[in-house]
Amino acid sequence: MASTYGFIGLGLIGGSIAKGLRSAEPDCRILAYMRTRARLELARSEGIVDLALSGIDDALAECDIIFLCTPVEYNESYLSRLKPLLKPGAFITDVGSTKSSIQRTVEQLSMEQLFIGGHPMAGSEKSGYEYSDPLLLENIFYLLCPTAKTPPAFTARMEALVRSLRANPYVITAAEHDQAVATISHLPHLVAAALVNLVQDTDSERHTMKQLAAGGFKDITRIASSSPVMWQQIFSSNRAAVSAVLRQYISAMEAIEQALLTDDMSAIHELFTRSGSFRSQLADEHGLMNAQYSFSVHVADRPGAISIISAILAAGGVSIKNIGINHNRESGDGALRIEFYDADSCLKAEHLVQKYNFVIEARK
Repeated sequence: MASTYGFIGLGLIGGSIAKGLRSAEPDCRILAYMRTRARLELARSEGIVDLALSGIDDALAECDIIFLCTPVEYNESYLSRLKPLLKPGAFITDVGSTKSSIQRTVEQLSMEQLFIGGHPMAGSEKSGYEYSDPLLLENIFYLLCPTAKTPPAFTARMEALVRSLRANPYVITAAEHDQAVATISHLPHLVAAALVNLVQDTDSERHTMKQLAAGGFKDITRIASSSPVMWQQIFSSNRAAVSAVLRQYISAMEAIEQALLTDDMSAIHELFTRSGSFRSQLADEHGLMNAQYSFSVHVADRPGAISIISAILAAGGVSIKNIGINHNRESGDGALRIEFYDADSCLKAEHLVQKYNFVIEARK
């Protein structure tokens, strides 16, 4: 029997999930509500949404799974209204980037057995349903945070659903989730924003720093362009975890400052030795991530570089997982990095590109 899914909010992430479900389960039924009626009607006209709702109504009682895809602070407000509408065997999940806050609300409403938190770790500088794309979910980590009372069957169903979206499910507690994202996501956004503002506030009248800011600086500060409203909500809901890790980061910066003031270059050397050693392990980590099968090819940074290599590999029957030009001259002139799904594909691709006299610069 085909499943019925409900969506409260149908923006970038909600829309991408809905489109992914439509592709994976063509016979499924999708009901959705969002405040912007025009976007909702667009989803219906595209065949993604079967029933466009005008609010939280009884039609949601047909759903097997309801996705809360509104901003973090609003998701919690829908729980009490949805609770009486859930049929036996149905449950609610969300896509918020913090988990402890909504889980506390779930516990207060005695809904632990009806809820499993979710966080697809995907995003874009653009927002809204019109930019949604199921490919946004491909190969990402989709974190699942069951409560202490979430039935194992619900967790298993979400894991299968995530795999059908071509994402990678990973089960984690809400507390561990919030600590992890505070360190690897939320803190870097704060640092990037602060660093960009430092350049803006201390630049010369000639705007020398602005003119020279490229390569590594642009790479590490790209995330500073993220939505101010979204991050305001995220930091509000995860402020305890972020404050704790921010204090640790400030202490680390103070230690570096002291090393500079005392000319302790051995401490600076150790700083980069430790960070470089750990950073080099990230791409090959076998924990959360599968091993990466990739290499870099030396190509001129000009139009057509990607299409030439892609055509060679396509003709050879090799599927590409990810491909892109590295514009940062600090780490290579126009190096084209290509990632594959398995070792055999990577090896075959190496032979193909070398056959056409391309030089492979680095392997993983």
